[in-house]
Amino acid sequence: MVNTPFVRQNSLPPRFKLALAQMTADHDIALATPDDIPGILALQEPNLVETVGGGISVRQTAEWFERTMREMPLVVARRGGKIVGYVVATSLAAKSHVAIVQAMLQQFPAPPNCYSYGPVCVAESERGKGLAGAMFERLRAQLPGRPAMTFVRADNGPSLTAHRKMGMRELGAFSNEGVTHIAFAY
Repeated sequence: MVNTPFVRQNSLPPRFKLALAQMTADHDIALATPDDIPGILALQEPNLVETVGGGISVRQTAEWFERTMREMPLVVARRGGKIVGYVVATSLAAKSHVAIVQAMLQQFPAPPNCYSYGPVCVAESERGKGLAGAMFERLRAQLPGRPAMTFVRADNGPSLTAHRKMGMRELGAFSNEGVTHIAFAY
């Protein structure tokens, strides 16, 4: 079930209210714990760009997720106790070594106190149920008033649509290793 103290439905745009209403009662949106890491890793694998249809550009390790959890919020969606979605927040410094993040920041300099949003990943079986929006709102509630930036591959239509529906501002296109990405901010 959505934890309503953190997903403030009254502050949501109408499109988020509709998405949240479509969620089934057996979804739990919560901060991740170290016990969630195996489920996060299992969900990450089929969603990497190197797999057919994947959209996550960078594979992360269990150690990376654990370290990130200690520094910034990591939100998960569970259904029946299984991880079916996650969204990560990291400091830009934590991702400064990643070439694609460097390319984005070179083209679109970050505002003060900005963090990196993403990746966001939702199990294929759970897409279209408002989970990305619910996890996004939970994450924003953990970091009130702070700006964030992210990127999406230009050929990842479902993710582009989801980010636009969540009200993220499109900054523009940039390229990394010959692949076009779209930068977003909120």
